[in-house]
Amino acid sequence: MSEVVLQAEVRTQTGKHTKAMRRSGRIPGEYYSRGESNIHVAATPLGLKPLIYTSETHIVNLKLDNGESKTCVLRNVQFDPVSDLPIHFDLQGVKADEELTIEVPVMLSGTPKGVKDGGTVQHVMHRLKVSCLPKFIPDHVEINIAELGINQSIHIRDIKVANVQILESESSTIVAVVPPTVLKEETPADAAATALVEPEVIAKGKKPEEGEEGAEPAKAAPAGGKAPPAAGKAAPAAGKAAPAAKGAPAGTPAAPAAAAPKKWDKK
Repeated sequence: MSEVVLQAEVRTQTGKHTKAMRRSGRIPGEYYSRGESNIHVAATPLGLKPLIYTSETHIVNLKLDNGESKTCVLRNVQFDPVSDLPIHFDLQGVKADEELTIEVPVMLSGTPKGVKDGGTVQHVMHRLKVSCLPKFIPDHVEINIAELGINQSIHIRDIKVANVQILESESSTIVAVVPPTVLKEETPADAAATALVEPEVIAKGKKPEEGEEGAEPAKAAPAGGKAPPAAGKAAPAAGKAAPAAKGAPAGTPAAPAAAAPKKWDKK
């Protein structure tokens, strides 16, 4: 594993004073290690750049302005949600004879056979949690995927790293080659089966009477048969009021019955 030197100063300002420190171009941080007191530190963005913007893991040689030196690793970095600039970092001290748990990146090499056949690479796990002595921490874990065909994958159980224990589930998939997605074309038979059928509309309301607008015409009497019954009902008896004319507005009084002729007495 490569080593990066980080120049930092011991800071006495904490809490709300760190805002003024950031405005002055320094990023506050914290160094901690088991059995030691925490040290408040500050570094420049330029000094942190090789540690933050990289895909590899490094051992950090922390050199403080008071003359002390610490061996550590970058454990965490916080970023501003708006500007995406680093605003705080944590360094964890390491000891040569103590194992350390850390995450290392996964790098793929080679072009899979399945990709040449139309498949697609799915990189599932980009970092692996491992445990080892500081001197055995790998920069990254490299996996050759040149022999992967379609529907083939590499799991945690398939890789081994010397002097390193991988703390992930053995059944977890690291990378796989999946077949291409094929869109099925719709056949005429499928289109006919899925076509929408127009529902039958049932008319609402009372069936129109014969003779009214929209009513079906009366069927003609068959030849040689009986004459059809006269349309309508018999005329009302004399003396009764005739019904109101069809189409007259509602409320129109019926026409009065015709008066009987007077008889003259013969003298």
